[in-house]
Amino acid sequence: MWNSFDTGAYSGMTAQTLEIKTKDGRSLRAYYSKPMNIDNIPSIVLIPHMPGWDEWCRECSRRFTEHGYAVVCPDIYQAYGTGTPVEVSQRMREAGIVPDSSVMQDVKDSMEFLREQEGNNGKVGVIGMCSGGRHTFLAACTLDNVDAAVDCWGGGVIQKEEDLTPSRPVAPIDYAEGLDCPLLGIFGNEDRSPTAEEVNKTEEKLKELGKDYEFHRYDGAGHGIWYYDKPMYRQEQAMDSFNKVIDFFDRHLK
Repeated sequence: MWNSFDTGAYSGMTAQTLEIKTKDGRSLRAYYSKPMNIDNIPSIVLIPHMPGWDEWCRECSRRFTEHGYAVVCPDIYQAYGTGTPVEVSQRMREAGIVPDSSVMQDVKDSMEFLREQEGNNGKVGVIGMCSGGRHTFLAACTLDNVDAAVDCWGGGVIQKEEDLTPSRPVAPIDYAEGLDCPLLGIFGNEDRSPTAEEVNKTEEKLKELGKDYEFHRYDGAGHGIWYYDKPMYRQEQAMDSFNKVIDFFDRHLK
């Protein structure tokens, strides 16, 4: 939980960009932060949001590391070149949109990298915000060995048939049967993507299937309530939900 550390305890981390060499011979660019001098480390894959592989994602990675987690944030937009996050994400939009299959491969490779690192405890969770929340739901339902997942205001889990594309050929909710790990959801009741009605439908489906999930929904909040650099930030809801996320990961990964 926030401010729950012992002031006399050692604290340290390493944080860097690196190239992950995948089993299929690819090179995956990623941001990697890890606690120092700690064994039995749980791990998290943080999937970038639609603004891109940006400074906020890197800072969020380090924030989870402060709470004892090794974190990989993969550059899911690396196929669109390099530049500022805004420039790269703009090229991605112009090209269509990053395919779900590509993101799932990046998450899978990131999970494998984390489990191969010395001192890890073998457990890996996945978290994402905005489009990354949608990708998190998809990963939790379609990838093997996800130990816990957190969907933060992921729009597009519910999709109409006319909204499906070659890059996003199946609505994530249609994979809900495959969810086999605990799922936490964080949502603002004033959000437009996902709407409160869409969150209701997602919850109804998970309840119908008997899945292990918990949703927390906030009045007075819309999309992106953790983004302190934007007007959508909501301090009270952000801190309450962050503590809920840390508690959830601690229970399932530590």
